[in-house]
Amino acid sequence: MKTKKAHVGKIESRLKRWGAKLDELVAKAGEAGAEIKVDTQEHLADLRAKHKVAQAKLEELKAASGAEWESFKAGVESAGDELELAFTKVTG
Repeated sequence: MKTKKAHVGKIESRLKRWGAKLDELVAKAGEAGAEIKVDTQEHLADLRAKHKVAQAKLEELKAASGAEWESFKAGVESAGDELELAFTKVTG
């Protein structure tokens, strides 16, 4: 079983990677300018929202102590899975 510190580190790493991917997608969308489709903008907004939720869950996990962190861990993992799925849908 992973320790809290190791688990938090793993999640922070994933969120940083997704944050970088999101920045890349936003930059590409910005280059497209007026040609960008409305649905692409909606997907990017959804990705931003899911990233914020995952980040907030991570902060809750960091603040949790003792047995609390086990319950927060599931929420963080779920938010991360949703974010990863959303990236897959947008990037193919």
